[in-house]
Amino acid sequence: MKVLVTGFEPFNGEKINPSYEILKKLPEYVGDKEIFVALLPTTVEDSLKALMTITSVQKPDVVINLGQAKGRAGISVERIGINVKDFSIPDNNGNIPKNEIISKDGADGYFTTIPNEKIVEKLKENNIPAYISNSAGTYICNFVCYSMAYLQRNKMPKMRTGFIHVPALPSQCLDGKTPSMSLETMVKAVELAIECL
Repeated sequence: MKVLVTGFEPFNGEKINPSYEILKKLPEYVGDKEIFVALLPTTVEDSLKALMTITSVQKPDVVINLGQAKGRAGISVERIGINVKDFSIPDNNGNIPKNEIISKDGADGYFTTIPNEKIVEKLKENNIPAYISNSAGTYICNFVCYSMAYLQRNKMPKMRTGFIHVPALPSQCLDGKTPSMSLETMVKAVELAIECL
């Protein structure tokens, strides 16, 4: 089985993005699953172009997109992507769409197709805080979550897709109030999620 795992560039003035840092630490294999990683630009146009290129070349069986959700205390496995772009902050190209649809011929929402509940249970069994999230937001993370699910439904039916949000790193939360998680724990969480596929 080929598994593509993606992360994002830092955005919104941050110098680091944990989803990208996780990619650097993932092994080439988790059990019998071969892992490929790719860094995505945190922009509307470029993130989708990159994903389309990567998936057409690698032809993965599963795609797990990772993103940062600063303020969340646990690993949140997204259940659904919704057909809207409504940014509260600009992407890295300065785009700030408001109440725009992602796909004119797409459904209002698409459920992800990785085993979300199984993943959450596995993480909790390993003492990693985790839960299923019913909102990937309306920023780039939701855009990618929805776009990949759309691609799966319409062009690559055998591929499974999912989106996992990770908390901020401790170095991003020096105010002492914002929840964080160590990189080691987040890497372990993604490896455990891959084991569940």
